[in-house]
Amino acid sequence: MKKLEIIIKPEKLEDLKAVLESSEVNGLNIVNSMGYGNQKGIIKNYRGASYNVTLLPKIKVETVVPGLIDKVVDEINTGNFGDGKIFVYDVEDAVRIRTGEHGDKAL
Repeated sequence: MKKLEIIIKPEKLEDLKAVLESSEVNGLNIVNSMGYGNQKGIIKNYRGASYNVTLLPKIKVETVVPGLIDKVVDEINTGNFGDGKIFVYDVEDAVRIRTGEHGDKAL
């Protein structure tokens, strides 16, 4: 099992959900967050004054998928700068609290 932690722009959330649903991902967790990547924020203009916005709104989506994740990662990839990051972690075990099932059955 692999845990995917995907950090994206808020406007990309619906596209990401569509990809995950088509890949038969069973569940996900969504968290609002703030941050920046390589671009270190953006410059905005307001009433003629420029100012730096270093913390931008982001969405963190977490999900655990059984087996291979290459298909999911390839479908999420957009090729555009600033669209986010995908972090992949190994998951040793998952347990469904209600039934006590372990592993893929718990997903």
